[in-house]
Amino acid sequence: MHDTTDHQELLAAAYVDDAVFDLRPDYQALLLIVEGIVPGASDQSSETLLRQAEESAAQKVAEHPVEELAHVAAWRETYRAFGAKPQRTRNSLEALTRRTETGLPRVNRLTDIYNAISVLHQIPLGGEDLVGYVGAPHLVRATGDESFEVTSGGEPGLEHPKPGEVIWRDDAGVTCRRWNWRQGPRTQLTAETTDALFILDSLAPVTHSNLTAAADALVGHLAVFSPDLRTSRRIISAGTGQESL
Repeated sequence: MHDTTDHQELLAAAYVDDAVFDLRPDYQALLLIVEGIVPGASDQSSETLLRQAEESAAQKVAEHPVEELAHVAAWRETYRAFGAKPQRTRNSLEALTRRTETGLPRVNRLTDIYNAISVLHQIPLGGEDLVGYVGAPHLVRATGDESFEVTSGGEPGLEHPKPGEVIWRDDAGVTCRRWNWRQGPRTQLTAETTDALFILDSLAPVTHSNLTAAADALVGHLAVFSPDLRTSRRIISAGTGQESL
C-alpha cells in the first residue's frame, strides 16, 4: 500500500532517458498521480463525456483524415523513427480517435473519463494502477531483454520489446510498449482502482499549456465523484529536466 510520501518520491525518481530525447527533443511527459478515486461503473456523466469526445473527433475527422491530425501525425512520424510501423501498431491517441466512428468503449467510470479526455484534448493518455507498480516510471529505449507481461487466450505470458523500441518501465519490467501503444495487465486500471498514475505524452505542436489543460480536465472530472481526491504531478522535458507543478 502506497502513501502520499511514497507517491511524491516516485515522481521525483521518474525520468526520461537522454536517448529518448535524442529521438524527439520536443517530447514532454506529464506524470499525474491521483489518490482517493472512488470506483464506479459507467454512469451518465461519463457517458456524456464520451459522447462529447465522439462528436469532437467526428468534427476533426470531417476536415482531415485521422492520420493527418496534427498530434496523430507527429506520433506516426516518431513511431517510424524507432522502427515501428504506425499502420500496424497505432499510438493510443490514433487508436481511440479511430474508434470514435463506431463508438468509444464503455468500461467503467474511470476508464471512460480518461479515454474521453485523451480524445477531446488529442493527447495520448495512459493510466496505471499504483497497486501493481514497482518503483518509479522510466521512459527508455529497450535493450530487448526486458519482460512485458501479456495475457493471451486467458493465459499469462511474457514478451520482450525489440531493441531500440521506446518503452515505459518500472523496476519489475515493461509497463507500456512502443511509448504509448500497449499497456500490460500487471498495472492496468480496474474497476477497483483508487490510486492511479496517469502519463500524458506530447510532441509539437502540443504545448505545455495544452498538456496541463488536459491534466486539469482529467482531475476536474474525477473530483466530481471523489471528494477526497489528492493529486501530485511533474512535467519532464528535454529543456528543463524535471519541473514540479
